[in-house]
Amino acid sequence: MDELHDIGDGGSQFTHLLQELELFGRRPFDDDIDPRPLPEGRLVEAAAADTFDAMAACLADTRLEPELEELLWGFTNVFHRAVERADHQLDSNELAQKRSQREQDGSEVKSVELETLIAEGRTMIERRDAMEAFREAFAEQFRHYLRKPWLPKSGSMLNRRAMTAAVIESREFVNDRRYADAKLLVPPGERIYVSGGADYSDYRSIWQVLDQVHGRHPGMVLLHGASRSGAEHIAALWARERKVQQVPIAPDFARHSRGSAPFKRNDQVIGLMPRGIIIFPGGGIQDNLFDKARSAGIAIIDHRRR
Repeated sequence: MDELHDIGDGGSQFTHLLQELELFGRRPFDDDIDPRPLPEGRLVEAAAADTFDAMAACLADTRLEPELEELLWGFTNVFHRAVERADHQLDSNELAQKRSQREQDGSEVKSVELETLIAEGRTMIERRDAMEAFREAFAEQFRHYLRKPWLPKSGSMLNRRAMTAAVIESREFVNDRRYADAKLLVPPGERIYVSGGADYSDYRSIWQVLDQVHGRHPGMVLLHGASRSGAEHIAALWARERKVQQVPIAPDFARHSRGSAPFKRNDQVIGLMPRGIIIFPGGGIQDNLFDKARSAGIAIIDHRRR
């Protein structure tokens, strides 16, 4: 491709971009501020498309083609892990800011220390958001090639599309970050929970029902049981395609037994008091959810017998 150069000429445009991030995105904070801008969105998207095109062309129609999905998943996961690392750094920075706030004594030394921590926090936010932009671009290419959404094998997948544009005061920085993350973890909007069996695969019915509900509640947030197959998985695909915010609520098998965890999750869902619950064919878990929702006075769209 015209955009790519030979390795002898310094590598591809994407390779150069990664080198820039490695050299300057992680530079020590006691150096001068790097005035260069973050990567442009169109370049990020082009880099993701070129990477997937190259791997697909290389492995297609070869004995390594079965490995393609796992390799493409791994490319996206590289940026997901980078986001997690940046979040850990932000946690440390937040604690350091709180400590510096308590130690303020009016001296210039302490004031400069706090200002430095604020600047570091802003840089960390920009780096994290840039890595999220890369992850989203690669995840979109994964969906395009494999016809399925990219999902992490563990942990959350938050997406903060807005970049921080200005340095703010330390207390506002800490509070603003916590408030922004809380909005992502519990998005505003009318919560609709979907439950169904792992063997139920009538995707036309599921999409039709969800489209009807979305038409009545354009700001809906889809809650679902995080199953990797069946009705809840199909609902998650619908939400991604329709750009509807979704919150998977998986059973907590670490705290509860495999037999009781799904029913404890039902209690958690009822505690969230969703606007409505849609129940597709399943088994005892769905029947239990129906009884608890009816007792709590939550509106139910019951498709178990249809």
